Amino acid sequence: MHERNSVAELAESLKRELNRYSPGEKLPSSRALVERFRVSPVTVSRAIAALAAEGLVTTRPGAGAFRTAPHSAPVRLGDTSWQQVALSMESAAEAVPRSVDASGVLSTLAEPPPGVIELSGGYLHPALQPERALAAALGRAGRRPGAWGRPPIEGVTELRAWFAREIGGPAGTVAASEVLITAGGQSALTAALRALAPPGAPLLVESPTYPGMLAAARASGLRPVPVPTDARGVRTDLLAEAFRTSGARVFVCQPLFQNPTGAVLADDRRPEVIRVAREAGAFVIEDDFARRLAHEDSPPLPPTLAADDPDGIVVHVCSLTKATSPSLRVGALAARGPVLERLRAIQVVDSFFVPRPLQEAALELVGSPAWTRHRRTTAAELRVRREALLTALHRELPAVSVGFVPPGGFHVWARLPDGTDDAALSAAALRAGVAVASGGPYHPAESVAPHLRLSFAAVAGTAELAEGVSRLRTAFETACPGG
Repeated sequence: MHERNSVAELAESLKRELNRYSPGEKLPSSRALVERFRVSPVTVSRAIAALAAEGLVTTRPGAGAFRTAPHSAPVRLGDTSWQQVALSMESAAEAVPRSVDASGVLSTLAEPPPGVIELSGGYLHPALQPERALAAALGRAGRRPGAWGRPPIEGVTELRAWFAREIGGPAGTVAASEVLITAGGQSALTAALRALAPPGAPLLVESPTYPGMLAAARASGLRPVPVPTDARGVRTDLLAEAFRTSGARVFVCQPLFQNPTGAVLADDRRPEVIRVAREAGAFVIEDDFARRLAHEDSPPLPPTLAADDPDGIVVHVCSLTKATSPSLRVGALAARGPVLERLRAIQVVDSFFVPRPLQEAALELVGSPAWTRHRRTTAAELRVRREALLTALHRELPAVSVGFVPPGGFHVWARLPDGTDDAALSAAALRAGVAVASGGPYHPAESVAPHLRLSFAAVAGTAELAEGVSRLRTAFETACPGG
């Protein structure tokens, strides 16, 4: 069982028992709760902390946890209906909408209810995260001289140099001075969109593509224009036509283990993307989110598009978050030319800088032997989980097909039978105890066919994957009785 599910269940059990105690009365000791519920001390500690966060108990160091006295005064409820008028007042000329649709992002960020198997998640399960290495790195970072001081605006120099080597490859085509440290990949992507396209402008995007990018684009007042993809990446013949007809000056591309299809941009299309963009006088935002999630059986990875671009056409975005922990929000932007200063200015205005202890911890992590071991372990485990998911799908849901098996990343793009309502199936799956991501939010316009994105990285192991697909079959039989 997930640790977080155990915490939630224990917290609910303790909450139901609170009425047994008088206000101010002490709850059983942690040791007693461990023995009674057969959980770890960490689970007990986190459950008590959850109750304390709700104001139900008070903890006293060295003394224990006590039931909190109920508030004597009820919370005053005001009339907030006036806000509906204020928030809807937009002029016809207003380019940037103030309301933001984050549903496509929240579906993969929100933790599912206790007992629900997570086949929708976008991060590694805690069992795959390098928690010990991260804790050690954070401890060492906190003791570094100046670790709690103000960092350079562009980022810690050594960390910028490390990202430059990762992005530029063995040839060293990217300099540390061309890298900015960001608060994760989403922050970098949002900054790049704002820097490169004015509100109201068209933005070329792969179809299907990452919903978080579509949400960020629309929140900035941009108009996503779809460019179809296939198993070899974006269709470059259609990319050229899209530039001509839309007048767009930015294209967002995921050349490696694309989200959600898993496609890798073909070798013959890589130079075409840059050539087509150059002829259109446009930028390419390269979202390289999954480079550190290659599977054990992956062929050698191609270099980044930025590594082969001396003219500053490519603005590169990458992050350590996906390969480590959702809370290690450290990423990078790489660019050359005048756009670099614009990116720097936007980041300064938005967030000043990434906290130095987090940057130092990232530097400690990637410079330690544990980093190589973690990469090797993750690559092997992701391959095992990918195959387990595909086997379970073939056994339980033969009507669902996976056209392309990605050699990296954390998900597969599963094609549903024609006529299937993927949103209804996703809702039915949740009722059956498994969370999946429906394909609709991944399309900037109408979808061509129904799909689910199924993640194999956020579960505890292969047994949970098999159970998740079994529950999905139950939902499929309910939502698609004729399928």
